[in-house]
Amino acid sequence: MSDAAQPTAAEVRAAAEAVKTALDRHLAAVEGRSGEDDPAVYEAFNQLAAAAEVYDELLYDRYDEVTPFEIPGTDDSLPPYTGPEEPNAVSVLIRRDYAVAEPQRLLAQAQRVEAAVGDGTGTEASGTIHGALGILFDEFEADEIASRPKEFGLEEGDSTLWVTAADEAAEPGAWLEAPFEGVDPQRVVCRFDVSAVFDDEIDDELDDLDEADEPGAEIEDGIEDELDPDLDADLDEDEDLEALEADR
Repeated sequence: MSDAAQPTAAEVRAAAEAVKTALDRHLAAVEGRSGEDDPAVYEAFNQLAAAAEVYDELLYDRYDEVTPFEIPGTDDSLPPYTGPEEPNAVSVLIRRDYAVAEPQRLLAQAQRVEAAVGDGTGTEASGTIHGALGILFDEFEADEIASRPKEFGLEEGDSTLWVTAADEAAEPGAWLEAPFEGVDPQRVVCRFDVSAVFDDEIDDELDDLDEADEPGAEIEDGIEDELDPDLDADLDEDEDLEALEADR
């Protein structure tokens, strides 16, 4: 970033003061909360999060430093909530991804279901992967398949669940043709994501900690400079003693 584009020291200081003010407001809202879901606390939290994010950005741009704390829910995945304070209806949007890891197991499970149903149509839908999927998801609840995917030859991928708020419940059949269109991110009350990406990040952090805690890691780089002279001296003394014993 060029010097011209950098924020001034005064702007960073003003952002820090804004964080202090937001902290005071948040504490006052928490102390005077009227219930578990007090909207005043929620609003104060969002204001604090926004102020902290601005300060963090300006601090980094000006001084190449960051704050040591992170406020949950302030990432870029969702914008601030602007839906009704007391929703009259909610929609739950779920997506789960699977890889067909064992096609033969998937087909076998579908064939068992088809044999048990025995409708006599002779369509043999279980003979194809897409047909087998249709049979299994028709026979079993999606949550049941999610709880034991390996039994159906599937391997879990990413999944997400969004809870969105609405003023009123939708009319029957209103969204069936396009159930996932028109979702307003600002009406998402909460979301829950599951991804191998998070596991990889945790594994990397644990690996870093393990390397830092590994015995001898701190002296490994300097062992030649710090220890070798002493070791060489001891070895020389041992060699001299051995020579004297040989002469005797």
